[in-house]
Parts: sequence; structure tokens; C-alpha cells
Amino acid sequence: TPNNGQFFTPIFDKEATHTIGDMAMDWNTGSLWVGTGEVNSSRSSYAGTGVYKTIDTGKTWQHLGLEESHHIGRIVLHPSNPSIAWVAVLGHLYTKNKERGVYKTLDGGKSWQQTLFINDSTGCVDLCIDPQSSEILYASIWERTRVAWNFNGSGEASAVYKSTNGGETWINSTKKESGFPTGHGVGRIGISICKNNPSVLYALLDNQFNQEEEKNKEK
Repeated sequence: TPNNGQFFTPIFDKEATHTIGDMAMDWNTGSLWVGTGEVNSSRSSYAGTGVYKTIDTGKTWQHLGLEESHHIGRIVLHPSNPSIAWVAVLGHLYTKNKERGVYKTLDGGKSWQQTLFINDSTGCVDLCIDPQSSEILYASIWERTRVAWNFNGSGEASAVYKSTNGGETWINSTKKESGFPTGHGVGRIGISICKNNPSVLYALLDNQFNQEEEKNKEK
């Protein structure tokens, strides 16, 4: 929309996908990045075909690869270098695959490096960057398995990871001593960083630990 939503024109309906997980806009260069594949785990969740970018307001699109990502949770762009971006890749829904975790590009999406990989059933569902330091990023990792007759939406590998070198290496920030829940019941995690105080990070947890049944006590 060029007029604050008074009318809209479709710009992505001719590409080889019909679901979108996230978009990121670089207002300095006018480039729009699109990560495809909806980031849900129901049987009606459709996979995408990777990352796309436009530099002419959607008139033409470049396909930037990551076809096996299937479900992209977040795209984060470097605040001052338009060639650098990070992508949270959740991976296949029904099958195991190694193309999961965090991917980074240094050349505007021409090539990608997988900088965080846990296992073939665990991917990255959310990603955020410190607004005061582009070297600091946080990634929420989600272990999940889906088959036609069952869905397991939690696992031991689910956690929040932190990088202090621009996403090159990562450290688990939610180990047992951290105070954050750990174990088989840790499900999907959403994260958001405080812009005014980047030392504050918020995490929204899908807690799937079984609650103990309360025993009726005779009076």
C-alpha cells in the first residue's frame, strides 16, 4: 500500500509458494526480504520454498535459496550493513532434516552459512538482535516432531541461545542453573528484546510439562 492502507496491490502472488512466515524491510535500501512457510505445526501448515527478496517494491523477486527450510520463523537484517542477514529456520514438519537452525548471509543472500544446528528434529523458531549492538543476537530453539497420528511439541533441546559475535557461534542461555524451564516439556519459545534496555529479554514459553493431579484430601 502506498497510502497507509486505503488500498492494497498484491505483489507476491506469482511466486512459487502461498505461505509466508516472516518479512523484514530494510528502509535504508528499500529492499524487502520474505521468508516463506507458515510457522505452525498443525496438519494444515504448508511449507514454503525458501527466502525471497525484492529491491523494486515487489515488481520483481529474487529467490535466495534455503529451499529445504520449509518453515521460516524470523528474518533479522543487519541495521547498517545491507549484505548481512540472519534467518530462523524451523525445518520440515513431517520429516527430519538437517537444514534447521540459524543461517547467516554476508553477501545479500547469494550464499548462506548454517551457524547454529542442534539436531535434525530441532529448529529455530524466533530470532532477535540487540538494538544497540549488532554483534548480540538471541535465538529460540524448538524441538518438535510431527507424524500423521501424533504431535510432540516439546523436547530437551528447546532453549534460548545467545551469540556475542554476530551469530557466528552460540551459547545456550537457558541451562538448568539459569532459572528458565528445562527438560522434555519445554515447547515453543517466543522472544523479544527491550529496545530501551537491551539487557532485558522477554521469553514466552509453551509449557508442556504434565501437571500433577491434586489428590482429594478428606476433611
